[in-house]
Amino acid sequence: MTRTETILAGRRSWSVDWPEYAPTDITPPELRPSALAHHVPAWAEAAATPADVTDWADRQASALVPFELGADGWPMHPLGRTGRVGRNLGLWGENQAADPIVVAGYGQERRVLLITRSDIEQEAIPGGMVDAHLGETAPAALVRELQEETGVDLRDHTPVILGRDIVDDWRASDHAWVSSTSALYQLPTTVTAVGADDALEATWWPFGSMDELTAAIEAAGRTLYAAHVPLLTRALDHLTR
Repeated sequence: MTRTETILAGRRSWSVDWPEYAPTDITPPELRPSALAHHVPAWAEAAATPADVTDWADRQASALVPFELGADGWPMHPLGRTGRVGRNLGLWGENQAADPIVVAGYGQERRVLLITRSDIEQEAIPGGMVDAHLGETAPAALVRELQEETGVDLRDHTPVILGRDIVDDWRASDHAWVSSTSALYQLPTTVTAVGADDALEATWWPFGSMDELTAAIEAAGRTLYAAHVPLLTRALDHLTR
């Protein structure tokens, strides 16, 4: 479920008074306070609530998309209410991701490389979270995620940065969300790609237009990950200028 399917536009803004607002807690068992007290997953921070985070000023300063803290000191989703609270992501507040959009060929022969995600079994851009706690940067994460999930090594290629945006991720909540650096890699022809890590498969799909891409995916009995449609659309717009 995406954020925009949850809250009506007129109720989304934090400035709209909504005393009856009753969001659903989406925190999985492994991230609940009782579990974190005994074991912290390697991909998550130990803070049981945003009140336990001590570096909000630094996080706000380095955010891809600016965000504010509420009167309680908790981070507020930059696009407003989501209908969900808690945390189903590694960090409270912004979780930075990297989405490499790899395109091969030109015109009607154009292809885009997508993976079948293992968590939702939908076709998506091969990407993932920036390992900020290890000092990783978004450019490094673009290369790493692509190689881990498809075996394609583009460390010697310079991509075009298309944007830094909020992603309508199914794990997002009022206090934890995903912002992505999306980048376009252009290749003359397709290269061998094999699904690995979090990817069940890696496939080159027709990319002459979004309609062509969607039709090809649906004809194969698969589904395009809705949160990545805006990123792919922007890449296509860039390519067809």
